[in-house]
Amino acid sequence: MDRSEPRPPPQEVAEGEDFGYRLFPERRSEAKPQRSFLYTSLFTFHHKCQLMLKIALDTSPYAQLLLDAMKQSGCTVYKDRHFACEDCDGCVSGGFDSATSQIVLCQNNIHQQSHMNRVVTHELIHAFDHCRAHVDWFSNVKHLACSEIRAANLSGDCSLINEMTRFKFGLKQHHQTCVRDRAIRSILAVRKVSKETAEEAVDGVFDSCFNDHEPFGRVPHSKSDAKYAYRNFQNRDRYYANL
Repeated sequence: MDRSEPRPPPQEVAEGEDFGYRLFPERRSEAKPQRSFLYTSLFTFHHKCQLMLKIALDTSPYAQLLLDAMKQSGCTVYKDRHFACEDCDGCVSGGFDSATSQIVLCQNNIHQQSHMNRVVTHELIHAFDHCRAHVDWFSNVKHLACSEIRAANLSGDCSLINEMTRFKFGLKQHHQTCVRDRAIRSILAVRKVSKETAEEAVDGVFDSCFNDHEPFGRVPHSKSDAKYAYRNFQNRDRYYANL
């Protein structure tokens, strides 16, 4: 997946900053456990996570479009290499580890297929940004803010249905407000910065990143929108292939 130069390990960048790795204990080298047969067997969180991941990759038009776009950009994604189902802190559902080019799916916190689809899409957007741009995840908070804005905007995180389940709806420009709030929350979860710093970073890049809809070409507000965007992407790809 990763075509860019490898990033330095987090501990070499800033003393005292863990870059959110505390939320993903299995990412720390000293905490990586040996997988027992019971861990990987049927009827466990790990097995359920793997099954839901396969369904998401095979059936979600959001994920399918992103996978095709990354392959076209020279960053082919492989399920066994670039996804990892792990136990995480209780407050997160997933993450993108740019140091290993892996998407972490929190098997202890994802229990429904719709949630898995959304998390996979959200993290694939980060992976797509990592592939196409020289994102400085570790030391440029504006770069992180831009990717978080795009992920919240394009993944369905702020869809009307999801916001209604959170009892948040009916406000003017609510989608923009939701995207901004979720981007700020994501930054605060993985960086030791003040809320003011996170807000300044998000607001400073909001307009340009909110209006960057690649590779969808639009904001896919629903699964039907995502299917339409995927068809357009495939047709565009065929058109350029025949030039």
